[in-house]
Amino acid sequence: MKKILVAIAVVASMNVYAQTKEVSRNWTSFVQTVDASFLKKKVKFKVTASAKAIIADSTAWAGIWVRVDNKNGEAGFFENMGDKPIRSNAWQTYTIEGEMDANADKINFGGLCMNNGKFYFDNFEFYVQNDAGKLQKAPIKNGSFEMPVVKNVIPEWNEGTNPLAPVRIKEFTFSSANDATNGKSALVIEGKGIKRDTTYLIGPVEGFSPQIGTLVTMLNNLSTRVENSVKLLNLQETDHLMDDKANTIGALIMHLAAAEAYYQVYTFENREFNEEEKQKWEVALNLGEEARQKFKGHDVEYYLAIYRDVRKKTIAELSKRNDEWLAQVRPGSDINNHFCWFHVMEHQSSHLGQILLMKKRLPKREEKQEIKIERGH
Repeated sequence: MKKILVAIAVVASMNVYAQTKEVSRNWTSFVQTVDASFLKKKVKFKVTASAKAIIADSTAWAGIWVRVDNKNGEAGFFENMGDKPIRSNAWQTYTIEGEMDANADKINFGGLCMNNGKFYFDNFEFYVQNDAGKLQKAPIKNGSFEMPVVKNVIPEWNEGTNPLAPVRIKEFTFSSANDATNGKSALVIEGKGIKRDTTYLIGPVEGFSPQIGTLVTMLNNLSTRVENSVKLLNLQETDHLMDDKANTIGALIMHLAAAEAYYQVYTFENREFNEEEKQKWEVALNLGEEARQKFKGHDVEYYLAIYRDVRKKTIAELSKRNDEWLAQVRPGSDINNHFCWFHVMEHQSSHLGQILLMKKRLPKREEKQEIKIERGH
């Protein structure tokens, strides 16, 4: 009896449609995406791959990962082996199994690695449940990496977690290896010169009094999360307005910089903005229509560079002060310096939530793909 297989087609390689951003961080990944928008019911799937890791520090690991993107813009199934990291230097086959349903739009899968070491991947296979209830192998491209890697580009795969937003991580190099489990080649990713990420260690640090050091680690953790949430946005997304009363993400980053610059002069110099500073910061501080007109046409890195410069000054000034200064009450008020800088953090945290909401409301990036139906007997 003739049976129709679940229609799964590999989304065309997106390299020609999306510009790759280059950033710095301690992990990287690669991805291939399969269309699932036609599904009418819940189906099971399975992704398998061979991998091994020759780690160069105790925090290094690798994994395979799968993410289902739903039609409403929300994430469905997700697994990245974070709770069972690959640290073995011997080839083994790893499996992720899950389900997707009629809400599914795409299923993304690939490999990831973190920190220093050499991480090998080979023989990716994708299986999906057919009408008979059996898991059947579906076509993917260059699953065994027989097509050679050239200048960090893996044919038919993208670096990153989204083919429409590929990202080049400076600390990692991609190449082909002849140490393979299937065919003649495998993918090897090398992480080198990566320093330990201390962003999530809150507490006293060298060069600062105990309370100020703790404050600095909190400020830097928050600014890192702000940067990580926006650094892959393109110009259109940075300038996007949800409605005529909203602010752009670019304007909000400027607003964060402006508010921090204000508290610098207020707490470090015991004054308000002077006229020159008002000219520089007031539009960003007040937001509204004037900011909607002024802050557009710049990529996200333009705003982040300003934000980083302000933070650099904050840290330099805090290093000159001690815990007694932090506890000092502001003249003519009932707040102390510690509260002022706590407020800078809560202000940035509040707007980070706004930025994350706005990101979820961004228009989908345009893509080109060809959907094919696989039929069998």
